[in-house]
Amino acid sequence: MNPATAFPQSPRGHLLPNPKARLKEQFHEVCRFKHLAARSEEAYWGWVVRYLRFHKKKAERLKPESGNGETGEQHRTSNIEHSTSNAGGGWIWRHPREMGEQEVREFLTDLAVTRRVAAATQNQALNALMFLYREVLHKEQTVAEFERVRRPARLPVVLSRDEVKRLLAAVEPEHDLPVRLLYGTGLRLMELLRLRVKDLDFERNQIIVHGGKGDKDRMTMLPDKLKLELQRQLHRVKLLHDADLKSGLGAVWMPEGLARKYPNAAREWGWQWVFPAKGLAVDPDSVRPGAHGVTRPTLRRHHLKEDALQRAVKLAAMRAKLAKNVTPHTLRHSFATHLLEGGTDIRTLQELLGHKNVMTTQIYTHVMQKPGIGVRSPLDN
Repeated sequence: MNPATAFPQSPRGHLLPNPKARLKEQFHEVCRFKHLAARSEEAYWGWVVRYLRFHKKKAERLKPESGNGETGEQHRTSNIEHSTSNAGGGWIWRHPREMGEQEVREFLTDLAVTRRVAAATQNQALNALMFLYREVLHKEQTVAEFERVRRPARLPVVLSRDEVKRLLAAVEPEHDLPVRLLYGTGLRLMELLRLRVKDLDFERNQIIVHGGKGDKDRMTMLPDKLKLELQRQLHRVKLLHDADLKSGLGAVWMPEGLARKYPNAAREWGWQWVFPAKGLAVDPDSVRPGAHGVTRPTLRRHHLKEDALQRAVKLAAMRAKLAKNVTPHTLRHSFATHLLEGGTDIRTLQELLGHKNVMTTQIYTHVMQKPGIGVRSPLDN
Protein backbone atom coordinates (compact mmCIF):
# COMPACT_ATOMS: atom_id res chain seq x y z
CA MET A 1 0.00 0.00 0.00
CA ASN A 2 1.25 3.44 -0.89
CA PRO A 3 1.73 5.47 2.34
CA ALA A 4 0.65 8.60 0.52
CA THR A 5 -2.75 7.07 -0.20
CA ALA A 6 -3.02 5.25 3.11
CA PHE A 7 -2.72 8.51 5.06
CA PRO A 8 -4.10 11.46 3.08
CA GLN A 9 -2.27 14.68 3.87
CA SER A 10 -3.42 18.27 4.07
CA PRO A 11 -1.57 20.98 2.14
CA ARG A 12 0.46 21.65 5.29
CA GLY A 13 1.58 18.04 5.45
CA HIS A 14 -0.71 17.15 8.35
CA LEU A 15 -2.99 14.14 8.56
CA LEU A 16 -6.51 14.62 7.23
CA PRO A 17 -8.76 12.52 9.50
CA ASN A 18 -11.64 10.49 8.11
CA PRO A 19 -14.21 13.12 7.06
CA LYS A 20 -17.08 10.66 7.66
CA ALA A 21 -16.07 10.06 11.29
CA ARG A 22 -17.44 11.97 14.25
CA LEU A 23 -15.36 14.74 15.80
CA LYS A 24 -14.23 12.59 18.73
CA GLU A 25 -13.08 9.82 16.40
CA GLN A 26 -11.25 12.32 14.20
CA PHE A 27 -9.57 13.86 17.23
CA HIS A 28 -8.31 10.54 18.58
CA GLU A 29 -7.19 9.46 15.11
CA VAL A 30 -4.91 12.49 14.83
CA CYS A 31 -3.67 12.01 18.41
CA ARG A 32 -2.60 8.44 17.61
CA PHE A 33 -0.98 9.59 14.38
CA LYS A 34 0.99 12.21 16.30
CA HIS A 35 1.91 9.65 19.00
CA LEU A 36 0.53 11.78 21.80
CA ALA A 37 0.78 10.24 25.25
CA ALA A 38 -2.46 8.64 26.41
CA ARG A 39 -2.72 11.07 29.33
CA SER A 40 -2.21 14.07 27.01
CA GLU A 41 -4.83 12.73 24.61
CA GLU A 42 -7.32 12.31 27.44
CA ALA A 43 -6.61 15.77 28.86
CA TYR A 44 -6.85 17.51 25.48
CA TRP A 45 -10.17 15.90 24.61
CA GLY A 46 -11.47 16.86 28.04
CA TRP A 47 -10.76 20.51 27.28
CA VAL A 48 -12.45 20.24 23.89
CA VAL A 49 -15.59 18.91 25.60
CA ARG A 50 -15.49 21.77 28.13
CA TYR A 51 -15.12 24.25 25.28
CA LEU A 52 -18.15 22.83 23.47
CA ARG A 53 -20.24 22.69 26.64
CA PHE A 54 -19.38 26.29 27.47
CA HIS A 55 -20.79 27.60 24.20
CA LYS A 56 -23.68 25.15 24.22
CA LYS A 57 -24.86 26.44 27.57
CA LYS A 58 -24.35 30.02 26.45
CA ALA A 59 -26.50 29.40 23.37
CA GLU A 60 -29.23 27.82 25.48
CA ARG A 61 -29.41 30.98 27.62
CA LEU A 62 -30.07 32.98 24.48
CA LYS A 63 -32.34 30.57 22.61
CA PRO A 64 -35.78 29.23 23.60
CA GLU A 65 -36.51 25.53 23.96
CA SER A 66 -37.12 23.46 20.84
CA GLY A 67 -40.57 22.86 19.51
CA ASN A 68 -40.74 19.34 20.95
CA GLY A 69 -40.03 20.57 24.48
CA GLU A 70 -36.50 19.19 24.56
CA THR A 71 -33.67 21.51 25.52
CA GLY A 72 -30.10 21.25 24.28
CA GLU A 73 -28.95 20.28 27.78
CA GLN A 74 -30.72 16.95 27.31
CA HIS A 75 -28.40 16.02 24.47
CA ARG A 76 -25.09 14.32 25.11
CA THR A 77 -21.67 15.26 23.76
CA SER A 78 -21.90 12.46 21.20
CA ASN A 79 -24.30 14.70 19.26
CA ILE A 80 -21.76 17.45 18.57
CA GLU A 81 -21.75 16.52 14.89
CA HIS A 82 -25.23 18.01 14.52
CA SER A 83 -25.83 21.52 13.27
CA THR A 84 -26.13 24.44 15.65
CA SER A 85 -29.89 24.40 15.29
CA ASN A 86 -32.58 22.01 14.14
CA ALA A 87 -35.86 22.44 12.37
CA GLY A 88 -37.65 23.23 15.63
CA GLY A 89 -35.32 26.08 16.47
CA GLY A 90 -33.79 24.44 19.55
CA TRP A 91 -30.02 24.52 20.02
CA ILE A 92 -28.06 21.29 20.39
CA TRP A 93 -24.27 21.63 19.96
CA ARG A 94 -22.12 24.03 17.99
CA HIS A 95 -19.44 22.32 15.97
CA PRO A 96 -16.01 23.92 16.58
CA ARG A 97 -15.65 24.41 12.83
CA GLU A 98 -18.54 26.87 13.05
CA MET A 99 -16.83 28.84 15.83
CA GLY A 100 -13.72 30.96 15.65
CA GLU A 101 -11.36 33.33 17.42
CA GLN A 102 -14.12 35.10 19.37
CA GLU A 103 -15.45 31.87 20.89
CA VAL A 104 -11.96 30.73 21.86
CA ARG A 105 -11.29 34.09 23.50
CA GLU A 106 -14.56 33.97 25.45
CA PHE A 107 -13.78 30.48 26.75
CA LEU A 108 -10.23 31.35 27.85
CA THR A 109 -11.45 34.58 29.46
CA ASP A 110 -14.08 32.67 31.42
CA LEU A 111 -11.41 30.29 32.70
CA ALA A 112 -9.23 33.16 33.91
CA VAL A 113 -11.85 35.63 35.18
CA THR A 114 -14.78 33.52 36.38
CA ARG A 115 -13.17 30.21 37.30
CA ARG A 116 -9.82 31.76 38.33
CA VAL A 117 -7.78 28.81 37.08
CA ALA A 118 -3.99 28.78 37.32
CA ALA A 119 -1.88 30.00 34.41
CA ALA A 120 -0.71 26.44 33.71
CA THR A 121 -4.33 25.26 33.48
CA GLN A 122 -5.26 28.05 31.08
CA ASN A 123 -2.23 27.26 28.94
CA GLN A 124 -3.20 23.59 28.80
CA ALA A 125 -6.68 24.56 27.61
CA LEU A 126 -5.14 26.77 24.91
CA ASN A 127 -2.81 23.95 23.84
CA ALA A 128 -5.79 21.61 23.49
CA LEU A 129 -7.72 24.09 21.33
CA MET A 130 -4.63 24.80 19.23
CA PHE A 131 -4.30 21.08 18.61
CA LEU A 132 -7.98 20.85 17.67
CA TYR A 133 -7.96 23.72 15.21
CA ARG A 134 -4.48 23.24 13.75
CA GLU A 135 -4.13 19.47 13.56
CA VAL A 136 -7.72 18.18 13.36
CA LEU A 137 -9.76 20.93 11.69
CA HIS A 138 -6.83 22.66 9.89
CA LYS A 139 -8.04 26.16 10.79
CA GLU A 140 -4.81 27.59 12.12
CA GLN A 141 -5.94 31.19 11.73
CA THR A 142 -8.49 30.62 14.51
CA VAL A 143 -5.79 30.31 17.18
CA ALA A 144 -2.87 31.99 15.41
CA GLU A 145 -2.97 35.19 17.48
CA PHE A 146 -3.25 33.64 20.93
CA GLU A 147 -0.26 33.66 23.27
CA ARG A 148 0.26 31.48 26.29
CA VAL A 149 -0.03 33.06 29.70
CA ARG A 150 3.31 33.57 31.39
CA ARG A 151 3.56 31.25 34.37
CA PRO A 152 4.82 32.93 37.54
CA ALA A 153 7.99 31.47 39.02
CA ARG A 154 7.24 29.18 41.96
CA LEU A 155 9.69 27.54 44.31
CA PRO A 156 9.22 23.78 44.78
CA VAL A 157 8.25 22.30 48.13
CA VAL A 158 11.33 20.59 49.57
CA LEU A 159 11.66 18.49 52.72
CA SER A 160 14.70 18.61 54.95
CA ARG A 161 16.63 15.38 55.50
CA ASP A 162 15.04 15.01 58.92
CA GLU A 163 11.56 15.52 57.47
CA VAL A 164 12.26 12.88 54.81
CA LYS A 165 13.27 10.41 57.54
CA ARG A 166 10.09 11.11 59.48
CA LEU A 167 7.99 10.74 56.33
CA LEU A 168 9.56 7.44 55.28
CA ALA A 169 9.20 6.06 58.80
CA ALA A 170 5.46 6.82 58.68
CA VAL A 171 4.73 5.10 55.36
CA GLU A 172 2.70 1.90 55.52
CA PRO A 173 4.77 -1.27 54.89
CA GLU A 174 2.75 -2.00 51.74
CA HIS A 175 4.03 1.15 50.04
CA ASP A 176 7.34 1.54 51.85
CA LEU A 177 9.59 0.34 49.01
CA PRO A 178 8.10 2.43 46.15
CA VAL A 179 8.07 5.58 48.32
CA ARG A 180 11.71 5.07 49.31
CA LEU A 181 12.57 4.48 45.67
CA LEU A 182 10.94 7.78 44.72
CA TYR A 183 13.24 9.66 47.07
CA GLY A 184 16.31 7.54 46.36
CA THR A 185 16.14 7.88 42.56
CA GLY A 186 14.31 11.13 41.80
CA LEU A 187 11.87 9.34 39.51
CA ARG A 188 8.55 10.88 38.62
CA LEU A 189 5.54 8.98 39.94
CA MET A 190 4.51 7.41 36.64
CA GLU A 191 8.12 6.61 35.75
CA LEU A 192 8.34 4.58 38.94
CA LEU A 193 5.05 2.77 38.44
CA ARG A 194 5.91 1.88 34.83
CA LEU A 195 9.24 0.27 35.70
CA ARG A 196 9.70 -3.21 34.19
CA VAL A 197 11.88 -5.97 35.58
CA LYS A 198 14.36 -5.52 32.73
CA ASP A 199 14.83 -1.85 33.68
CA LEU A 200 16.68 -2.75 36.91
CA ASP A 201 20.43 -3.33 36.49
CA PHE A 202 21.72 -4.61 39.84
CA GLU A 203 25.27 -5.18 38.63
CA ARG A 204 25.77 -1.60 37.44
CA ASN A 205 23.51 -0.05 40.11
CA GLN A 206 21.37 1.62 37.45
CA ILE A 207 17.73 2.09 36.67
CA ILE A 208 16.77 2.71 33.04
CA VAL A 209 13.76 4.95 32.48
CA HIS A 210 12.04 4.25 29.16
CA GLY A 211 9.60 6.76 27.66
CA GLY A 212 9.83 9.36 30.43
CA LYS A 213 8.50 12.89 30.12
CA GLY A 214 8.84 13.99 26.50
CA ASP A 215 9.14 10.29 25.52
CA LYS A 216 12.84 10.37 26.46
CA ASP A 217 14.98 7.59 27.93
CA ARG A 218 17.54 8.16 30.66
CA MET A 219 19.40 6.43 33.49
CA THR A 220 19.47 7.09 37.21
CA MET A 221 21.11 5.40 40.17
CA LEU A 222 19.87 2.32 42.01
CA PRO A 223 20.37 2.94 45.77
CA ASP A 224 22.51 0.30 47.48
CA LYS A 225 20.20 0.31 50.52
CA LEU A 226 17.27 -0.80 48.36
CA LYS A 227 18.95 -3.53 46.31
CA LEU A 228 18.08 -6.36 48.69
CA GLU A 229 14.49 -5.14 49.10
CA LEU A 230 14.08 -4.82 45.35
CA GLN A 231 15.38 -8.36 44.83
CA ARG A 232 12.83 -9.61 47.37
CA GLN A 233 10.13 -7.64 45.59
CA LEU A 234 11.05 -9.25 42.28
CA HIS A 235 10.91 -12.68 43.93
CA ARG A 236 7.33 -11.97 45.06
CA VAL A 237 6.44 -10.68 41.59
CA LYS A 238 7.91 -13.82 40.01
CA LEU A 239 5.70 -16.05 42.13
CA LEU A 240 2.67 -13.95 41.20
CA HIS A 241 3.61 -14.03 37.52
CA ASP A 242 4.07 -17.81 37.53
CA ALA A 243 0.61 -18.21 39.08
CA ASP A 244 -0.90 -15.98 36.39
CA LEU A 245 0.80 -18.02 33.67
CA LYS A 246 -0.64 -21.25 35.07
CA SER A 247 -4.07 -19.61 34.91
CA GLY A 248 -3.58 -18.80 31.23
CA LEU A 249 -2.89 -15.12 31.90
CA GLY A 250 0.36 -13.29 32.69
CA ALA A 251 0.46 -10.99 29.63
CA VAL A 252 1.13 -7.36 30.51
CA TRP A 253 0.35 -4.30 28.42
CA MET A 254 3.02 -3.64 25.78
CA PRO A 255 3.91 -0.18 24.43
CA GLU A 256 2.98 0.95 20.93
CA GLY A 257 3.47 -1.76 18.27
CA LEU A 258 5.65 -4.13 20.30
CA ALA A 259 2.67 -6.37 21.01
CA ARG A 260 2.36 -7.07 17.28
CA LYS A 261 6.08 -7.24 16.59
CA TYR A 262 6.82 -9.53 19.55
CA PRO A 263 3.54 -11.35 20.31
CA ASN A 264 5.08 -13.53 23.04
CA ALA A 265 7.01 -10.77 24.83
CA ALA A 266 4.03 -9.73 26.98
CA ARG A 267 4.37 -12.97 28.98
CA GLU A 268 8.14 -12.83 29.33
CA TRP A 269 9.60 -12.20 32.78
CA GLY A 270 11.60 -9.12 31.78
CA TRP A 271 8.52 -7.18 30.69
CA GLN A 272 6.59 -7.62 33.95
CA TRP A 273 5.87 -4.64 36.20
CA VAL A 274 8.15 -4.14 39.20
CA PHE A 275 5.14 -2.96 41.22
CA PRO A 276 2.10 -4.86 39.90
CA ALA A 277 -1.44 -4.39 41.13
CA LYS A 278 -3.00 -6.90 43.48
CA GLY A 279 -5.88 -7.80 41.22
CA LEU A 280 -6.64 -8.29 37.53
CA ALA A 281 -8.51 -5.78 35.40
CA VAL A 282 -9.88 -5.55 31.86
CA ASP A 283 -7.46 -3.82 29.50
CA PRO A 284 -9.31 -0.71 28.15
CA ASP A 285 -7.60 -1.10 24.76
CA SER A 286 -9.08 -4.58 24.39
CA VAL A 287 -12.70 -3.41 24.62
CA ARG A 288 -12.46 -0.75 21.92
CA PRO A 289 -14.44 -1.71 18.82
CA GLY A 290 -12.26 -3.29 16.17
CA ALA A 291 -12.54 -3.04 12.42
CA HIS A 292 -15.77 -5.07 12.44
CA GLY A 293 -17.14 -3.82 15.76
CA VAL A 294 -15.90 -6.90 17.65
CA THR A 295 -14.51 -6.49 21.17
CA ARG A 296 -12.29 -8.99 22.95
CA PRO A 297 -12.06 -8.17 26.68
CA THR A 298 -8.62 -9.14 27.99
CA LEU A 299 -7.74 -9.53 31.65
CA ARG A 300 -4.34 -8.17 32.61
CA ARG A 301 -2.43 -7.35 35.76
CA HIS A 302 -1.62 -3.66 35.51
CA HIS A 303 0.88 -1.75 37.60
CA LEU A 304 0.08 -0.17 40.95
CA LYS A 305 -2.37 2.72 40.68
CA GLU A 306 -0.94 6.19 41.02
CA ASP A 307 -3.65 7.39 43.39
CA ALA A 308 -2.80 4.55 45.80
CA LEU A 309 0.75 5.85 46.16
CA GLN A 310 -0.45 9.45 46.33
CA ARG A 311 -2.74 8.59 49.23
CA ALA A 312 0.04 6.66 50.96
CA VAL A 313 2.38 9.68 50.84
CA LYS A 314 -0.37 12.04 52.00
CA LEU A 315 -1.26 9.77 54.92
CA ALA A 316 2.41 9.39 55.88
CA ALA A 317 2.84 13.19 55.90
CA MET A 318 -0.12 13.50 58.27
CA ARG A 319 1.29 10.83 60.57
CA ALA A 320 4.69 12.54 60.53
CA LYS A 321 2.93 15.84 61.35
CA LEU A 322 4.50 17.68 58.44
CA ALA A 323 2.94 21.09 57.83
CA LYS A 324 4.15 21.22 54.22
CA ASN A 325 2.02 20.11 51.27
CA VAL A 326 3.71 16.76 50.54
CA THR A 327 3.10 14.75 47.36
CA PRO A 328 5.13 12.03 45.62
CA HIS A 329 6.69 14.77 43.48
CA THR A 330 7.94 16.48 46.65
CA LEU A 331 10.31 13.55 47.08
CA ARG A 332 11.75 14.25 43.61
CA HIS A 333 12.32 17.89 44.59
CA SER A 334 13.96 16.79 47.82
CA PHE A 335 16.17 14.30 45.96
CA ALA A 336 17.47 17.05 43.66
CA THR A 337 18.01 19.60 46.43
CA HIS A 338 19.84 17.18 48.71
CA LEU A 339 22.15 16.10 45.87
CA LEU A 340 23.05 19.74 45.19
CA GLU A 341 23.69 20.32 48.86
CA GLY A 342 25.94 17.26 48.82
CA GLY A 343 28.11 18.72 46.06
CA THR A 344 26.65 17.11 42.91
CA ASP A 345 27.22 19.36 39.90
CA ILE A 346 24.13 20.74 38.22
CA ARG A 347 24.81 19.16 34.81
CA THR A 348 24.89 15.67 36.34
CA LEU A 349 21.70 16.44 38.22
CA GLN A 350 20.07 17.63 35.00
CA GLU A 351 20.78 14.24 33.38
CA LEU A 352 19.51 12.31 36.41
CA LEU A 353 16.26 14.27 36.45
CA GLY A 354 15.80 14.21 32.68
CA HIS A 355 15.41 17.97 32.33
CA LYS A 356 15.61 19.32 28.79
CA ASN A 357 17.00 22.68 29.90
CA VAL A 358 19.46 23.29 32.74
CA MET A 359 17.41 26.38 33.67
CA THR A 360 14.76 23.99 34.97
CA THR A 361 17.32 22.31 37.20
CA GLN A 362 18.65 25.62 38.53
CA ILE A 363 15.42 26.23 40.43
CA TYR A 364 16.75 23.92 43.14
CA THR A 365 19.66 26.27 43.85
CA HIS A 366 17.11 28.67 45.37
CA VAL A 367 15.91 26.18 48.00
CA MET A 368 19.24 24.81 49.18
CA GLN A 369 20.12 25.25 52.84
CA LYS A 370 23.23 27.14 51.72
CA PRO A 371 22.12 28.92 48.52
CA GLY A 372 24.61 29.75 45.81
CA ILE A 373 27.91 30.83 47.37
CA GLY A 374 26.88 30.03 50.94
CA VAL A 375 25.71 33.49 52.01
CA ARG A 376 24.87 33.83 55.71
CA SER A 377 22.41 36.23 57.25
CA PRO A 378 24.06 39.18 59.06
CA LEU A 379 22.01 38.23 62.12
CA ASP A 380 23.86 34.90 62.29
CA ASN A 381 27.17 36.76 62.34
